[in-house]
Amino acid sequence: MTDNTTTWTKEAILDVYNQPLMELIFKAAQVHREYHDPLKIQVSKLISIKTGGCPEDCGYCPQAARYHTGIEKNDLMPVEEVLSTAKAAKENGSSRVCMGAAWRNVQDGEDFEQVLKMVSGLRDLEMEVCCTLGMVTESQATRLAEAGLHYYNHNIDTSEEYYKDIISTRGFNDRIKTLENVRKSALKVCSGGIIGMGESVDDRIGMLMGLLKLSNPPESIPINALVPVEGTPLEEQEIVPVWDVVRMIATTRIVFPKSTVRLSAGRTQMTKEGQALCFMAGASSIFAGDKLLTTPNPGENEDMQMFNLLGLTPSEKEKDNTGKVKIRKAASTQKEDAKWSRPGHTIERNVAATEKGKAIRRELKEEAK
Repeated sequence: MTDNTTTWTKEAILDVYNQPLMELIFKAAQVHREYHDPLKIQVSKLISIKTGGCPEDCGYCPQAARYHTGIEKNDLMPVEEVLSTAKAAKENGSSRVCMGAAWRNVQDGEDFEQVLKMVSGLRDLEMEVCCTLGMVTESQATRLAEAGLHYYNHNIDTSEEYYKDIISTRGFNDRIKTLENVRKSALKVCSGGIIGMGESVDDRIGMLMGLLKLSNPPESIPINALVPVEGTPLEEQEIVPVWDVVRMIATTRIVFPKSTVRLSAGRTQMTKEGQALCFMAGASSIFAGDKLLTTPNPGENEDMQMFNLLGLTPSEKEKDNTGKVKIRKAASTQKEDAKWSRPGHTIERNVAATEKGKAIRRELKEEAK
């Protein structure tokens, strides 16, 4: 069996990815059973605590302010509303909450202080807590850890080479720097990517190679299938075949045997049979609820029916000997200046979607007069 000490080359991972599908699933299932309980699935609740209005130009994202996708910009949710949503999710079997804010990067101030209160409140509910708030400094990550955060999510999305075809408003190295800042703060790292954006198989393997270059492998790796949204540059992208999702999950499981592989966005595009293959191939976590930030997701009842059919059981939160959620000791809280890049190169389809969004907003403004 492989482990996290294995030295992987791109060619070796390609060999894993390209082997006959049934053989790939079988090998991934063997690795999965060595390090994880194959009948346990962690159920996570994703809460969009601040929706829309993001200044970035990520080609897949309906929350980018420059595109017209019908997503309304909302202010940061009140702490009480977040905690109430989390309590309901816990009653429905979720042991983990991930809070997402449509920010380019974390900025010190009132909103960040409110997020820290959310984290502290979720910790008191004894749920595993994750945040995805954009780029973050080491001192900000440290404050999140001290508030009780367990994981910080920041996906690298795709290979470094293909990244330039998807995003022009921040650099790939900013993603890596954020993940290293998270690691220095003693938080656990959650980072993965999206398939189905028009990338090649080489790019998919390149994404895994990017994760392997981190100082330590991510403890959590989400694999997302693109959900094309009208108004985004990738609105006409074909739905990625479920077989590609299964291959990506199985390959990720083999390359990162100790990490939690999360079957994330795109499940509404899959049958229960397709999702079952993903679980067999090593996925051990899903997001529950009828919405994943702004895109559709199967409801809790549908998921529970699938779990019962497959004999799967939602896993419990991680506990220490006192029965409380583990809180890792953080490092220094000294503030630091964040210098994030703005590459500024041109991605034609992103520009076209931006201009289309501007035109639609002008038309709506004229109609409102």
